[in-house]
Amino acid sequence: MKLCFLVEEQYRQDGMPVEVIHQLTLWGHRVDVVRPGGSLLHLTQAVQTSDHDAWVLKTVSGGPGLTLLEAAASAGLTTINDARAIRGVRDKALAAVLGLSRGLPLPATYAAAQPELLLEIPESEYPLVVKPADGSSGRAVHLVPSPRRLAEMLHELAGEGLLIAQPYVPNSGVDIKVYSVGGELYATERSSPLHPDHGVQERHVPLSPEVAEIAARVGVVYGLDLYGVDVVLGPNGPVVVDVNDFPSFRQVPDAPERLARAVLALAAGTGGAGGATATPAATAAVTADPVAQPPLGPVPVPMTAVRTA
Repeated sequence: MKLCFLVEEQYRQDGMPVEVIHQLTLWGHRVDVVRPGGSLLHLTQAVQTSDHDAWVLKTVSGGPGLTLLEAAASAGLTTINDARAIRGVRDKALAAVLGLSRGLPLPATYAAAQPELLLEIPESEYPLVVKPADGSSGRAVHLVPSPRRLAEMLHELAGEGLLIAQPYVPNSGVDIKVYSVGGELYATERSSPLHPDHGVQERHVPLSPEVAEIAARVGVVYGLDLYGVDVVLGPNGPVVVDVNDFPSFRQVPDAPERLARAVLALAAGTGGAGGATATPAATAAVTADPVAQPPLGPVPVPMTAVRTA
């Protein structure tokens, strides 16, 4: 297969996707790497002349890579993840509305283009978690205990663009991160970015049926195949606090091989001349190439392989 990876400068030395690209190359596949933030792009030519089986995005939120991926999708090329799905989760305000409207357990969400507008939130909603709508990697996430403290932070919040605020979900200070790769789910626990002093060493943990069901639904609701879900265990059960497309997949056993197999399966399942488009709720059975993709066993979580039209 021939694949195109869009890799932002921040990730050019990162294990994900460098190790995945290396694994695909070892298996005999061709991988072209494009760095959207580090080179002049002949955008129309890159898309119009592409003969890649799939385009894969690993960039920062707000980086130029997503625009290029969306351009490829608009030309009918296969993208991993689906470009529309990525846009839906990278805008955290939009992601909250989509998730809540489709039954996912998320906190109520406020949005404001100017930080002083957040002062209109009722005091009964405090403490609040405030963060940029386009944030990633825990950047600029704040636990705000009171309106007075929020007023003191207005200068710090200025310049972050659209902000979202959500009532804090009481929890133990430990986040559960669930990764979906190759149709399987893997869970880790780690200290919450809101409680960095909690001192929990990141480690692989068993996945409860309740959290597994929520994590699988996240993929269907947002139309994602390779993703991560941050969950906290609140007093009323698990709550989704963040969703990421193509995260780090830390603590996933044999992550490079599993991700490489998943990319190949999605490219094979969504390619071809038919151009059929599956909705996010649709599922596709993907058959692995026995040479390029040694089987890993059962696939318990449906994959939403799509070809964007």
